[in-house]
Amino acid sequence: MEINVLIDKGLEQHIDESWLRSIAEKVIVTQNTGHRVELGLVITGQEKIQQLNLNYLGKNEPTDVLAFSVLEESGGNSSAFVMPPDGVLHIGEVIISYPQAIIQSEEHQHSIKREVAILIIHGILHLLGYEHDKPELESLMSSREREILSNIENDSL
Repeated sequence: MEINVLIDKGLEQHIDESWLRSIAEKVIVTQNTGHRVELGLVITGQEKIQQLNLNYLGKNEPTDVLAFSVLEESGGNSSAFVMPPDGVLHIGEVIISYPQAIIQSEEHQHSIKREVAILIIHGILHLLGYEHDKPELESLMSSREREILSNIENDSL
C-alpha cells in the first residue's frame, strides 16, 4: 500500500505524517480494496483549497475536503477499473483543509485528530465511488463513515 502524504509548508508542526498515513491505510483495509493501492493525501490551507474548489467545482469558497478520483471514469466502480501494468490500483487524491478541520472540530466539540480522521474517511470513500448527492446515497455513505470511524477510534483516536 502506498499512501503519499504532502503537508503544505507551515502546517507540518500541527499534524504527524505517519499518523495520517496510518488512518488512510486503515480506511483502505476496511474497504477491502487490497494492499496494492496507491493514493495521495494532501493537507493544505484555506486559500489553496478554495482555489481548487473554484477551479474544479466552480465554488468560490473554502471547503473541508476534496477528492479527485482516478476511478471516476469507470463510474466510481473499482471492480470495473482495469488494473494498470504495475498492478497497483491508483485511486486518486484527497485534499484536506487543516484550518477548516480546526473550525469543524470546534463546532462538533471533538478533537482535531478525530475531525481529520473523519475527513480522510470521507475523502477516501469518495475515491472509491461513494456519493451523498441523493438521500439514499447519503444514508449509505454516512453509515459506512460511522462504521469505519468506530473501528479507527478503537485503535487510534
